[in-house]
Amino acid sequence: MIETSDLEQRFDGHQVLKKVDLKIEKGKVFGLIGPTGAGKTTLLRILDLLDRPVAGRIYFDGEDVLLSERRRFEIRRRMSFVQQKPVVFSMSVFDNVACGLRWRHDKKENIDRKVRDTLKRVGLSGLGLRDARTLSGGEVQRVAVARALVTEPELLLLDEPTANLDPVSIYRIETTLLQVVGEGKTTVLLATHGMSQVQRLADTIGVLMKGELLQVGSPAEVFCSPVSGEVAGFVGIGNILSGEIAAKDGDLAIVEVNGNSIQVVTEVPVGKKIDLVIGPENITFALTRDPSSARNVFRGRITVMTELGTLVRIKVDCGFPLFGVLTVKSARELGFEIGKSIFANFKATAVHIIQRS
Repeated sequence: MIETSDLEQRFDGHQVLKKVDLKIEKGKVFGLIGPTGAGKTTLLRILDLLDRPVAGRIYFDGEDVLLSERRRFEIRRRMSFVQQKPVVFSMSVFDNVACGLRWRHDKKENIDRKVRDTLKRVGLSGLGLRDARTLSGGEVQRVAVARALVTEPELLLLDEPTANLDPVSIYRIETTLLQVVGEGKTTVLLATHGMSQVQRLADTIGVLMKGELLQVGSPAEVFCSPVSGEVAGFVGIGNILSGEIAAKDGDLAIVEVNGNSIQVVTEVPVGKKIDLVIGPENITFALTRDPSSARNVFRGRITVMTELGTLVRIKVDCGFPLFGVLTVKSARELGFEIGKSIFANFKATAVHIIQRS
């Protein structure tokens, strides 16, 4: 559906986007994540053809959209953009949603039908006559989504569509997006800070940091196999350890980390410096040494315990820090408390390796 090549943008001499190469498949959801200031909104505005890049190309259905102003305008009408802080016009909810159709000179009977159907889809069917300025934040956001959807865009761009909304509004918007995508007519580019949201909705995820697209892959690839420590830290993997390959036996390697030996499976040769990424969910804890198949068993002391609803996040000092998660019930049954000596276990195959350049 849309592709970019060597896309760059600068403002006041500062480079905001750096050679962004992006491909978004038709009928799919592409999730764009990255910290505040990474360039996500800038990229969306360029893809919506609101702003021009200082370098690079943009292709829509294989056509270079920057070659002709007339075609650029025509292609823009095949897109819709929901901004992070949407604006509602001083008119009714119905008229707010209908404005895009009226600008396209659609027939009145079609406008009435499409607006009613779209308001129902986003859960606002009873509010058509309300002054849009009297709505709650969640309702305003749903009006913005309805206004974008009613024109039946081929490409829907969403910039933090559920930021600071209540759970009911988030559920409504996500459900609507899933329905739209399920129909197969609309391609979606979703920029979000919500890690769980992007895993629920996206087919493919891109990680944008400091204007560079550092990784593109499936949710499993991005969250389980990050390409760098920077990406791993951003997506919330709690255990990132730096070490060096000390010895090898086939693909089984010994990594020295702060004087401790951790066994991993890797093709990286001896002497190379690497980062080890261990998901907290891959670590088990016990009061005694577990004679399991786990190759890595370390004794340590609990230094931090934080309850997160039904879960407890713990930090264990094993000569290097290890973060793990277990249920509140399990922690209480095991008698876990700060200062308690326990054993941490994880398999060699549970360690993801990032070779440092």
